[in-house]
Amino acid sequence: MDYKLIVPVLISFALSLLMGPIVIPFLRKLKMGQTERVEGVQSHLKKAGTPTMGGVIILGSVLLTSVFYIKEYPKIIPVLFVTLGFGLIGFLDDYLKVVMKRSDGLFPKQKMALQIVVTAVFAYYLVKVTNVPMTLLIPFSSGKYLDIGWFSIPLLFVVVIGTVNGVNFTDGLDGLASSVTVLVATFFTVVAVGTRSGIEPVTCAVVGALLGFLLFNVYPASVFMGDTGSLALGGFVASTAYMLQMPLFIVIVGLIYLIEVLSVMIQVTYFKKTGGKRIFKMAPIHHHFELCGWSETRVVAVFAVATAILCLIGLMAL
Repeated sequence: MDYKLIVPVLISFALSLLMGPIVIPFLRKLKMGQTERVEGVQSHLKKAGTPTMGGVIILGSVLLTSVFYIKEYPKIIPVLFVTLGFGLIGFLDDYLKVVMKRSDGLFPKQKMALQIVVTAVFAYYLVKVTNVPMTLLIPFSSGKYLDIGWFSIPLLFVVVIGTVNGVNFTDGLDGLASSVTVLVATFFTVVAVGTRSGIEPVTCAVVGALLGFLLFNVYPASVFMGDTGSLALGGFVASTAYMLQMPLFIVIVGLIYLIEVLSVMIQVTYFKKTGGKRIFKMAPIHHHFELCGWSETRVVAVFAVATAILCLIGLMAL
């Protein structure tokens, strides 16, 4: 392993550690506190007032670290673009909710339109500028690729926007999205290094930034990432997977994201069809486990361990 690749992890980690004590009091001053749903998990009510939008710490660390590597590693540009693009959408959403006191933030149509724009620019860049083929590596196939022709573009939109919203739903407990995503980012770093893909610096930077952020975000959290962080991380996971031709692997390593999204979709559909009945005590599914009596730290630990195992399965699937 090239020692040079440990450097972006350390730089990003140090930046994240340094930014925390500066950014968190600033967010607190701006009154960027988390509001908790009164009908939600009762133990969460004590979190009201914890500053949110801490995703700026992650984004700042990743951006500042990546700047050193852009010249030598131009392939990190699309990953950075998608990460920052979705991060900005999340920032807008958080800002409207927290500072402007518009409880819904961006309207769903606005949020979706912006997500489609960022994804479309990424798709265009991928097809026209990079030399990354749109064929998909098939897990457990000993290196076979799937070519689905023009259909790969609609699939890209589904994968990117689905992953982004999956990470967003996962961000509901102290340290949950951070600890799951740092493992997914580590998986992609191992693959990126092994395949000499040219995107290693940005995956390393995300690992470092998340490790630093976790120190402020583990239970009891002194800051939440907000949509600024969760949408950015979703963009990072999806764009990295595409740069490595591995979107099919998101189903394995990012299974937690998928389960979180499905739990919400199942709950809403069942609720409407049965006139108010529920399958889960609460969705997304991490709240269901809490209401079943699991502590917040236990849910986070179980989901993180599950992701670690899934990442090992992902490596076997190569």
